[in-house]
Amino acid sequence: MSNSNSPTAEESWKQFCKTLEEAGERVLAEPASEREQAEGLRYLTRLLRIGLEMHLEHSDPLFPVFYQASHTTGKIGSDNPDNYYQNATINSDYSYKVSGQRGSVPILSFGTKANRYAVDGTMASTGELDSLDMEINADGSFEIIVSKEKQDGNWLPLADDSSMLIVRQTFIERNKETKAEVSIECLQAPSHPQATDLETTNAALSRTTAFVGGTANTFLDWAQLFKREQLNQLATKDQRLFFRAGGDPTIFYLHGWWELQEKQALTIHSTIPECEGWNFQINNLWMESLDYRYHTIHTNNGLAELNEDGTVTVVVAAKDNGYKNWIDTSGLTRGTMLWRWTNAKDHPLPETGVIDV
Repeated sequence: MSNSNSPTAEESWKQFCKTLEEAGERVLAEPASEREQAEGLRYLTRLLRIGLEMHLEHSDPLFPVFYQASHTTGKIGSDNPDNYYQNATINSDYSYKVSGQRGSVPILSFGTKANRYAVDGTMASTGELDSLDMEINADGSFEIIVSKEKQDGNWLPLADDSSMLIVRQTFIERNKETKAEVSIECLQAPSHPQATDLETTNAALSRTTAFVGGTANTFLDWAQLFKREQLNQLATKDQRLFFRAGGDPTIFYLHGWWELQEKQALTIHSTIPECEGWNFQINNLWMESLDYRYHTIHTNNGLAELNEDGTVTVVVAAKDNGYKNWIDTSGLTRGTMLWRWTNAKDHPLPETGVIDV
């Protein structure tokens, strides 16, 4: 409901444009090549698109819908090329029912989060549910109750500050597997949503620009940390930073920074523990996965060719020199990288080295 102190539409738009300009300053000031600058500009437009979807178009917790905050042309924080992400806005004052069909995707999980990317760059977990622990009907259908009070059957907890529900679907061979179909409804929803007003829209625009700046700053801080401490290495054993930012607690994240001169390659060798799955990917400076639609920028436990002793060796290089498990740098010379172990019994640290090719 607007009031006499609310800004006019013209004032709101001018403030939005001003704060959006400020939100991009860190990205635009980062020392970068011409291509990285172009990708940085595109990154800001992608964050804006995602922010508007999150905070304006799909922000009503009484009428939530699933949208994608990470996909092929919108990427945040080392997005997983094997994942199909879905997000919905929720509020712990209400209860929800998630309905769906399981499909055949190998890994399916649900989580509630306290989304504070626009405030302090965190997204703490407030509840987790894995499909392995769910009751699923013989025809593949299922229902989940999302609430603060414990429920019988499939229950996903809410905390006082829960504001987002995330669905992660992880594929091994995407063209051979069927994704789960999910929908969400608020159990206390009225018959129809309220019409928007200036005060609500202005608040949404303010949250959007805060999201753009907060998200960009968070992952630039990460990238600089990995550059300092994990140059051509993967050994981030302390997982607390990643979980605070919304990481899946079933995954052990090994982040790093790759940087290669002309005619160099990065080799990564690892034993493979007993696990539900693993994958490796490379990203650009902004922690966006490289374009996996057209380049081989990642591999996983279903795609990789193993060595005779059951270990795996991955080679990151500008060109395919005949190595198994070649990862294409796509014309870049540096960026971040990530190895994931999912539901693993232990978490070996891959051995890395730079070689001449």
